[in-house]
Amino acid sequence: MTLRFFHPKTLLDKFYEIGIIIKGIDGVLELIGGILLLSLSSGVILHITHHLVDAELAENPHNFIAVHVLHAGMQLAQGHNLFAALFLLIHGGVKVGLVTALLLNKHWAYPVGLAVLGLLLVYQLYQLVVAPTFGMAALSVLDAVIIWLIWREWQQVQAKQPPATPQ
Repeated sequence: MTLRFFHPKTLLDKFYEIGIIIKGIDGVLELIGGILLLSLSSGVILHITHHLVDAELAENPHNFIAVHVLHAGMQLAQGHNLFAALFLLIHGGVKVGLVTALLLNKHWAYPVGLAVLGLLLVYQLYQLVVAPTFGMAALSVLDAVIIWLIWREWQQVQAKQPPATPQ
């Protein structure tokens, strides 16, 4: 069995490759986060959270990011992390698997990737309506662009396929 890797030829091909590699890195980070959530104690989570934000909050007690990181760390330390850990593990695993398949030019990965990212985009748009944030808006725009790039690449791959012969 020979592996056929994706080889970008145009600028849009390079954007496609960079976009799905970013998704793969994000998936790996989600896997790491899920593993950490399952393995760290509440005390360790609180210690890490305070280590990250205490200096910033001492300087500016209203720092938007630090306040939200502290709140998230406290929620996770209270034991609300099983769902988050499972979500991160499943979400990250799916992303890593799809990115690997797309980079290896597996034909089934294009429609599956479009469906998975499309469903995630719908969820992100729901989150934007319920609790809008700049980060979610930026992620949604990035995902929409990546979806379009995957669709574009799929169309090119299909155009290169020889027509099926009837049996």
